[in-house]
Amino acid sequence: MDKTQPHPLFKLATELGPLLVFFFVNAKFNLFAATGAFMVAIAIALVASYVMTRHIPIMAIVTGVVVLVFGTLTLVLHDETFIKVKPTIIYGLFAAILGGGLLFGRSFIAVMFDQVFNLTPQGWRILTLRWALFFAGMAVLNEIVWRTQTTDFWVNFKVFGVTTVTMIFAIAQLPLTKRYHLEPVSLERSETEAGDVSKG
Repeated sequence: MDKTQPHPLFKLATELGPLLVFFFVNAKFNLFAATGAFMVAIAIALVASYVMTRHIPIMAIVTGVVVLVFGTLTLVLHDETFIKVKPTIIYGLFAAILGGGLLFGRSFIAVMFDQVFNLTPQGWRILTLRWALFFAGMAVLNEIVWRTQTTDFWVNFKVFGVTTVTMIFAIAQLPLTKRYHLEPVSLERSETEAGDVSKG
């Protein structure tokens, strides 16, 4: 099934919307109310994405599942630890997927980010390694923040700090993607070899 390319503003709304809901509900009430609202917002964002594009990015699916599972544990057990450790689990999974893929000569960056890249094998390796290390670092950083800071500080860090750092890191990768950009000989070949880092 062909997927419809979403409008940039729609994509931004589905990605940042749930985080803003989480932030405002926590500020108004508490972390448990924010967790429930976050779960609902994530579910709505996933449904809206599918309705509008007939497609849900892999990253969004993985994030949504982990949010629903750990959010449910947080509410049922009334223990905020679960929602706080959720980002660590997600970042750890992404780092493991990317790092594991490299061990088998594959890059899952294009699949994970739901974007099309045409890079040389060396470009794939470098980009994948950078994102794997970034996610691993974010997992460690989340653990440090939630274990040493207040809940409100952690929420601010999650909503604004992580978003800002991720955007800066992503933008910083643009020179690399341009440097190792490769014009495909054909669309079929490009799709076949996308993410293959075993060559070169």
